[in-house]
Amino acid sequence: MNKVLPWYSVLSDVQAMTVWEAVAVVLALAYLLLAMKQSRWCWIAAFASTSIYTVIFWHVALLMESALNFYYIGMAMYGYWVWTQGGEQHKGVEITSLSRMTHAKLIGVTALVAVIVGYIMANYTHAAFPYWDAATTCFAVVTTYLVAKKVLENWLYWVVIDLVSIYLYFSKGLMLTSLLFVFYVILALAGYVVWSKRWRLNVSATAALA
Repeated sequence: MNKVLPWYSVLSDVQAMTVWEAVAVVLALAYLLLAMKQSRWCWIAAFASTSIYTVIFWHVALLMESALNFYYIGMAMYGYWVWTQGGEQHKGVEITSLSRMTHAKLIGVTALVAVIVGYIMANYTHAAFPYWDAATTCFAVVTTYLVAKKVLENWLYWVVIDLVSIYLYFSKGLMLTSLLFVFYVILALAGYVVWSKRWRLNVSATAALA
């Protein structure tokens, strides 16, 4: 016989999750704003925010999103190292840009993997929105690596990922997170502009020294 939880217990759980969601939202925004400035501290904020979201996403049955956060935790540590110790002089990496052909291959392979993962989730798990969940997960995995390597176009990837994520989170009642991703779309576009200017300056400086 299933035990029915009293209403005040359910309400308490919801309130607790909302508080933690709010903390995660603040840290996630801090991560993005610091990333726009190329501050290594963005990865510390990412580590903390991701740890909280790992639990939240599992609670609402977004399984791939929850699993993805374990990867994010690892990438937060990797990103911090690359931005501080990467590059030829071990002083961090500079912004780079990939060719259209490279992006086309990257998108094609990632989309194929997402379809396969989505099929498995749809048939063998209780995941909600398996194909969309798989798509945002697979592309977020790739894009987070692009951020760590300071690839300029990572911001454009995030715009698309964030738009899909807004629908997923809103459907699951994560209103604060949905609102966060609305800001993410705006800030991702701003991040692309900021990094573009910096990248052009780097290219100009390199050309002048050549």
